[in-house]
Amino acid sequence: MDKQFLQILLDKHRSTGTYPSNTEIYRLAKKLLRLMFPEKTNKHYLCTDDLANKFAKQEELWVEMLSTMQHVLPADAKRLVKQFMDRLPYVYEVLLTDMNAIFTGDPASRSEFEVVRTYPGFLAIAYYRLAHELHKLDIPLIPRILTEHAHSKTGIDIHPGAQIDTHFFIDHGTGITIGETCEIGKHVKMYQGITLGALSVSKNLASLKRHPTIEDNVVIYSGATILGGETIIGHDSIIGGNVWLTSSIAPYSKVYHQSQNKYIEMGMDE
Repeated sequence: MDKQFLQILLDKHRSTGTYPSNTEIYRLAKKLLRLMFPEKTNKHYLCTDDLANKFAKQEELWVEMLSTMQHVLPADAKRLVKQFMDRLPYVYEVLLTDMNAIFTGDPASRSEFEVVRTYPGFLAIAYYRLAHELHKLDIPLIPRILTEHAHSKTGIDIHPGAQIDTHFFIDHGTGITIGETCEIGKHVKMYQGITLGALSVSKNLASLKRHPTIEDNVVIYSGATILGGETIIGHDSIIGGNVWLTSSIAPYSKVYHQSQNKYIEMGMDE
């Protein structure tokens, strides 16, 4: 093996800080979700003391994990974890609205239990909501690892920095991309293959708003692409399938893509 190559790698090993493994991060997040949603597990608790002890144990494990990367944290690991855990009741209440939006909005859903246990849209939203709280605490890396884990499981890519209000409904969901500076209002419904993205910008503009704003009660159908930080989709609008938008539309608008399909009936002898 080339010695110069090995020396380059050795220098990188020596200079790289310690971080928890991705598997550990997924595992702890999954345990929190299972505590909040017993639909996802066969392990159930029978009294609040048992639950309190379990959450206390999870808090200890999160502190232990974050302490390994204290060198890049904005504050003491224990304080950050306490702030995160204190937000879990809020996260739970918002996830209940997401669950209800999926159940009431999808004719195929049989129960809220089924939504929690099986729907990829709910799974992606749940990981996003946890990751978003960590993102707001300026904890590096972990929020993105969590949303990318959900992305790998569901095909739904939600940046943890996106701001998404209550009653968020993702139906099917494969191929959805929601960018870092997106703002999404209440009661928004999205289908598969949608991009809420950025127009091409240079790296030095990364801190600016680059992704669209979707106001309340908007429905976006499959294959739509909406780009740009100044693009606002007005409330109570409908965006049809395969629409491409880079400019704002007023509330109560309907935007559809017009295709020219040709139908030719073939005879039996052709």
